Amino acid sequence: MRILVVSQYFWPENFRVNDLVREWVQRGHQVTVLTGIPNYPAGKVFDAYQAQPSAFATYEGAEVLRVPMLPRGTGGLRLMLNYLSFVVGSGIFGPWRLRGKPADVIFVFEPSPVTVGLPAVWLGRIKKAPVVFWALDLWPETLSAIGVVRSSRVLGLVGHMVRYIYNRCGLVLGQSRGFLGSIANYCDDKAKIRYFPSWAEEVFQDDSVQPAPEVPESTERFTVVFAGNIGEAQDMPAVLDAAERLKDNTNVRWVIVGDGRKSDWLQAEVTRRGLDKQVLLPGRFPVERMPSFYAHADALMVSLKRHPVFSMTIPGKVQSYLMAGIPLLGMLDGEGAAVIRDAQAGLTCEAGDSSGLAQAVLALAAMPTAERKQMGLNGRNYAQQEFCRTQLIDRLEALLAEAVTISKTKA
Repeated sequence: MRILVVSQYFWPENFRVNDLVREWVQRGHQVTVLTGIPNYPAGKVFDAYQAQPSAFATYEGAEVLRVPMLPRGTGGLRLMLNYLSFVVGSGIFGPWRLRGKPADVIFVFEPSPVTVGLPAVWLGRIKKAPVVFWALDLWPETLSAIGVVRSSRVLGLVGHMVRYIYNRCGLVLGQSRGFLGSIANYCDDKAKIRYFPSWAEEVFQDDSVQPAPEVPESTERFTVVFAGNIGEAQDMPAVLDAAERLKDNTNVRWVIVGDGRKSDWLQAEVTRRGLDKQVLLPGRFPVERMPSFYAHADALMVSLKRHPVFSMTIPGKVQSYLMAGIPLLGMLDGEGAAVIRDAQAGLTCEAGDSSGLAQAVLALAAMPTAERKQMGLNGRNYAQQEFCRTQLIDRLEALLAEAVTISKTKA
């Protein structure tokens, strides 16, 4: 198939769409990616890209076309302008950059914002190709959950935009079963909604990787590792509350690997609370380096704020954590917590429950090594069964083919 991927984020930014594009090319598909200028998560354009943009024009055999876009910067207004600029840049320059490049199907990768669907829908009309939209985040619910938008009028307008996008897609895929009901609220044709979860990357199966040198080795201390985006949704205040509760326990340390809009706040707060010896912040690293940080972990932590929309979410890191074969600590509600419990892969507490998280850390640390090892094995087995990369990408191929068939039938 000739697949056009529309995504605001792409390599050298770290997102699962990179892995997907690589796999599609290896399977013989002709893949073109329409994306923006790499600036996530720090909010400024990557130095390597600025120095030599031409070095980022292809990726693993896929052509990468980039449109002008305002970097995220800092602050809510700048973020909204960043979202808008990709829509405008893709709408104006996308058709020109894609001239003479037919597409059988257009695939939209949407971790947020949903506005990425607007240029995809427009390009679908121009190319006469069906659009398959993978919703990894729910709008307008997430805007309300993280406090970006509080006006019911504005949220209503965003809802109308979401309805416009969903109703013009051939298929709409939800990353969790809990997403499907919300998607149905904005999609008139319920028959085109499908459940399609994220997969567990195979890189996390490597048990032979050496521990990251950026983190001091410490076999005497129980190490809790968090890896990923550091933003509002991850509820870092509650995580630090848990770390502060265990401040006097010298046998526990926390390693938070990643970057995001709350990074500066996190660094300042760790210092303010006097947690510099308990909480390590090595920074942001590419996904290929994550197994080396996991190698330090006695437990891998995932957290989300308390809100109905987040209770429907399975954070992408859950699949990666499970595949790593290390016990999980979850401070979250709903489907994400249910996966950890169903897999018998770790301990959970309710979202925002810093006391519960601290108790779970102590409980896991007190377990016999063999019991923790079994939890890790349970997680890996569950990931291989439920989130197998090969099987899920097989299913996605079939969904793309289904969208093409439906489009031809209607034509």
